[in-house]
Amino acid sequence: MSDPLAVQITGREIYDRLVLMHGDLQRVAHDVSAIRGDVEDHEARIRALERGRWPLPSIAALVAIAALVVSALALTR
Repeated sequence: MSDPLAVQITGREIYDRLVLMHGDLQRVAHDVSAIRGDVEDHEARIRALERGRWPLPSIAALVAIAALVVSALALTR
């Protein structure tokens, strides 16, 4: 007696599904490698911007110290 609700999956159906999944996986791997290249490009750009910004806080600190010295000299005279 066979069950009318039973599902039978053949080996060919499993193989076909695996082939489809393999193709999907290859596309995803390709997309990930493309994204990795974009991320590396963005990292390089950010590093370049950070290298260009480092003197700004140092210059601000030197100007503040110079202003403090000038104001201290003005108070003592």
